[in-house]
Amino acid sequence: MTQLRLGLIGAGSWALAAHLPTLEAARDDVEFVGVCRHGGDALARIKERYGFRVASEDYRDVLAAGADIVVIASPTADHYTHAMAALEAGAHVLCEKPFTMTATQAWSLVDTAERTGRHLLVSFGWNFAPMITRTRDALAAEGIGTVEHLAITMSSQTRELLADTGAYPDASPDTAPEQATWTDPLKSGGGYGQAQLSHALALALGLTGVRARGAFALMAAPLGARVELHDAICLALTDGGICSVGGASAHLGVDGNKHHLAVEAVGSGGQFTVDVFRERVSLFRTVSGQQDLPVTPGEGAYDGGRAVRRLIDLALGRTTDNPAPGELGARTVEALELAYRSAASGLFETVS
Repeated sequence: MTQLRLGLIGAGSWALAAHLPTLEAARDDVEFVGVCRHGGDALARIKERYGFRVASEDYRDVLAAGADIVVIASPTADHYTHAMAALEAGAHVLCEKPFTMTATQAWSLVDTAERTGRHLLVSFGWNFAPMITRTRDALAAEGIGTVEHLAITMSSQTRELLADTGAYPDASPDTAPEQATWTDPLKSGGGYGQAQLSHALALALGLTGVRARGAFALMAAPLGARVELHDAICLALTDGGICSVGGASAHLGVDGNKHHLAVEAVGSGGQFTVDVFRERVSLFRTVSGQQDLPVTPGEGAYDGGRAVRRLIDLALGRTTDNPAPGELGARTVEALELAYRSAASGLFETVS
């Protein structure tokens, strides 16, 4: 295969800011076949700008045109329907985060990808970063034993976005984000947890391999927001460990709008710290001692194009490495679903 036929479902602000520029740079590998979004004027502009053969407000028209790879950047509530249809149509799929609204949906997509023999990726951009790849490889070679304590902290400039008073600073200036995508819980599934902590959880769960079995959570929605801006979550892990997760919607302009994101894990045989903001990775093993991994300045910045490039490489058989598979997406959805259930009930919630 010399070129992959591309279908894009959900050509909104983030797709224009991250996915389409990356795909355009990969023109030698990608043929722009079909694009779908609501809004006829914007759809026509995108079709002309990128040269899609088919442009429709109905995702089924995009799949009917034929696609080898499909990028899904529609609202979260539509991810399951769109991803399932794309997998059943025979396409390799990259789905934006949050992966799905429910864990049941997520595991169903994992099963379908396995049955159809298709690659399924979730757009957890930091999992593809070189500093995280090196950390993952080091942990695979010599781990830290059973995870006893895991701590995840994150803050990012989503205060205005989630309070419905402004836009996300990394959004495309050409197309304003549809606020309901983020602030209508029926479409988004929640606020900061869905919009940002999905990234942090995927990073931590991907490096450790742990899975949540229960959660107690508090969530705050200041400024009259319909979804939460801040999260404080305690997770119980299936192997007996515990996990704290903190997420906050920061003010625009703090630290140049760079995300604060850190993961620290203590295990029976060692521990590690990954500080994305400070671009530092430190590992300690009881057998071999301390090790600081090399990190190139700038590696902590979020690159939304890495997942798209990996989708292309996987579909063309250039690699078999998928740092953000559907299985990881499902474990992330599980943890967040427990947290939202707990915040609503005021109780410690467990996997049914």
